[in-house]
Amino acid sequence: MNKPLTAVLSPAELEDALRTIGHERYHNRHPFHHLLHGGKLNFGQVQAWALNRYCYQAAIPRKDAALISRIHDRELRREWVQRILDHDGYGDEEGGIERWLVLTDGLGLSRDYVISRQGALPATVFAVEAYVDFVARHPPVVAVASCLTELFAPAIHKERIVGLLENYDFIDDKVLAYFRRRLSQAPRDADFALDYVKRHATTLAEQQGVLDALTFKCNVLWAQLDALYAAYVAPGMIPPGAFDPSRPPC
Repeated sequence: MNKPLTAVLSPAELEDALRTIGHERYHNRHPFHHLLHGGKLNFGQVQAWALNRYCYQAAIPRKDAALISRIHDRELRREWVQRILDHDGYGDEEGGIERWLVLTDGLGLSRDYVISRQGALPATVFAVEAYVDFVARHPPVVAVASCLTELFAPAIHKERIVGLLENYDFIDDKVLAYFRRRLSQAPRDADFALDYVKRHATTLAEQQGVLDALTFKCNVLWAQLDALYAAYVAPGMIPPGAFDPSRPPC
């Protein structure tokens, strides 16, 4: 994980340490993302990415519900529940999961198949469930810190919108609605979480915990791309039962 702290950091120093972790470890540095955004993947590889990423998107409200179940601070619960609504939707608001399914619809994948996770890579499922479990088991300030990858998300969303539209004739603006909405949601969420962590992680153990939490979350995202690269780029070893672009499900 991270080098052990030897002294309590100031709030500004803690923020600098968190941003350094993101700069070094966020998954925008992964080779799979460079291929995706650079137009170097074929249709089946993009399908595989969207299918597997759904597992992560669908887990976010479960993760947030697990966190809320541990929180005694009513005001924090009132703030945090918005994240569940953002992904699951409410009233006329369709929600992020529905917007992701619009993307997989546009890529010709059956909704039932996507939602079932039947074709997801085993490593994807393991990584996603590890994240839900992490949040459920750790103190609230550490669990909150694990979501701080949102600090770095807007840049990758902007890059993705441009890269997908420019490089793939099977992608249109309609199916990218998820990323456009996150351009406003992610900064709001990240600002709140960062402020909370800076105010509540005040001991050596708490600060070490939040740094390790962000590192863990970066590893969760990185592991998912490792699995995609190994299965669909090189060496191309698709696990039994996982989505195979050469034999798409009916």
